[in-house]
Amino acid sequence: MSDVSDLSADAIRAATGVIDPVFRDTPQLADEQLSAALGRYLVVKVETLTPVGSFKGRGASVLVRELDAQATWVLETAGNFGQAIAYLARQRGTRGEIFVSPEVPPVKVARMRALGAVVEVCAEPAAAAAEAAAREGHALVVDGQSPAMAEGAGTIGLELAAVDPFDTVVVQVGDGALAAGVACAVKSVYPATRVVGVCASGAPSMAESFSSRRAMQVEGAGTIATALAITDPLPEALARLLVYVDEIVVVDDDDLRQAMRLIADTLGLLVEPAGAAGIAALARRRERIDGDRIAAILTGSAGHPSFGEVVVT
Repeated sequence: MSDVSDLSADAIRAATGVIDPVFRDTPQLADEQLSAALGRYLVVKVETLTPVGSFKGRGASVLVRELDAQATWVLETAGNFGQAIAYLARQRGTRGEIFVSPEVPPVKVARMRALGAVVEVCAEPAAAAAEAAAREGHALVVDGQSPAMAEGAGTIGLELAAVDPFDTVVVQVGDGALAAGVACAVKSVYPATRVVGVCASGAPSMAESFSSRRAMQVEGAGTIATALAITDPLPEALARLLVYVDEIVVVDDDDLRQAMRLIADTLGLLVEPAGAAGIAALARRRERIDGDRIAAILTGSAGHPSFGEVVVT
């Protein structure tokens, strides 16, 4: 795998002027209770308070500049990317056709439809999207393939870096765009800051690909964190991670559930399982994450029924 990335800090800075302002400058706060529970000073970046409930609107705002506004935008999604594309498609007067698996939370499906997208739930959403995109006047949109998604997501890192430096930034790893973009941005300002990625143990393909330095298709046992459930990493996305991210750790579903409850109890926010992954890593993988000043990102709002079953032990 190449040690050269197509992602740059200059491109991330340029993305700031492209992104719809409703997705930028989200709250970042230090909560005494949450910091005390985790045993270190923590700044949390809250990406749930956007019109699409997640950070995906940032990268999607950059990505859609590459798309034909006259075409129907076709994609498969775990939910957050689809909501962002549906929002921007409506804003630009085009049409979104979105394919999702039955595991995608119904609330996310409902949000995409409310934003005007046509959403089909099917067993093989990637294959269905590819078939639909082959029709005339349709264009396939792939999350994480173009550096645009990482450039947009990287603006989170610039906003975090506008305060004092952190020892470590902990970032969820799904398709890799968020972690690579944030790492590139933060390290452009504070090169000594470590960036630790977090994967779900039930979806280990990106963690194993990172460790082996080659894209590996791994099915895994499954996870409640549908936004992290990547089974076939894109080589382009992995290449960006290998350049900018220092380490990847894994958390299991019980870790995610307990982190969701901790966030609700301390911050009063309901996040989806993937949104709690950074906090889960800080709670359960403390020995792997160095530093007294830490930053983490709440990437997406709640949309999974398992939240109601959380039990803190």
